[in-house]
Amino acid sequence: MGEERSRIAAMIYLVGDLQGCCDAFEQLLAHIAFSPSRDRLYLLGDLVNRGPCSLQVLERLAQFGDAATCLLGNHDLHLLAVAHGVRRAHRSDTLDAILASPRREHWLRWLRAQRLAVQAHGWLMVHAGVAPQWDAEQALSLADELHRLLDSDDLPAFLRVMYGNEPARWSGDLQGADRWRLAINVFTRMRFCAADGTLDFQVKEGADAAPSHLMPWFDVPGRRTAGQPIAFGHWSTLGLLDRPDLLALDTGCVWGGRLTAARIDGGRRELVSVACEQAQRPG
Repeated sequence: MGEERSRIAAMIYLVGDLQGCCDAFEQLLAHIAFSPSRDRLYLLGDLVNRGPCSLQVLERLAQFGDAATCLLGNHDLHLLAVAHGVRRAHRSDTLDAILASPRREHWLRWLRAQRLAVQAHGWLMVHAGVAPQWDAEQALSLADELHRLLDSDDLPAFLRVMYGNEPARWSGDLQGADRWRLAINVFTRMRFCAADGTLDFQVKEGADAAPSHLMPWFDVPGRRTAGQPIAFGHWSTLGLLDRPDLLALDTGCVWGGRLTAARIDGGRRELVSVACEQAQRPG
């Protein structure tokens, strides 16, 4: 059996939102027989919060070193904002173990070192979406711009201007806080857009629930990343979406759904998921 395993080529998996659900993550790792010395994981953001074991998730991911590439989602940014006194904790937050940890600063620094978008193995990976006006190169450039802010001494000032719903439409003329806020909202919060690419933050249901003037961001006519395979999470009410150029992998683990991964090495598209114990109730 050992010789058979040693002959298996490296496996590459994209993984949906963990949100502190470490038990489900461990089940998934066992199910795919993940080996950090051979395989690679790409986590699509929302690593922490609402699930019961956010600190354990960070500890597990950090153990994997370069074998795990982690993106930041809105809940991960919320942790940074709470830790820096910019936002108050919500009643449904499960971040206390991280905030009270003797290694609190280590984990905050570790989060700040993670990215908002990566491109690898033919896939552009983000937490929530890509603005219809951006191509892949521009999305990665903006993600790098934000990464430099998150990993700099300017983080507290950046966090103070990060929240808000305006501006709601991308323009190349945007500068400073407006530019950064719009980009953060695209990468970590977006679901629906108008036909001109204006973001909407009111509707959070599935794709069929939108008013007639809105559509999922990936269906906006003329989207510049059309044809570029994109993987994302964030949208649990959308559920699993498996299209030739799109993979939506947030299948509601924290709500008692499933934790889903997609194996993509060798040009394959193999989906695997494990059942999750409900940690939060919608409401």
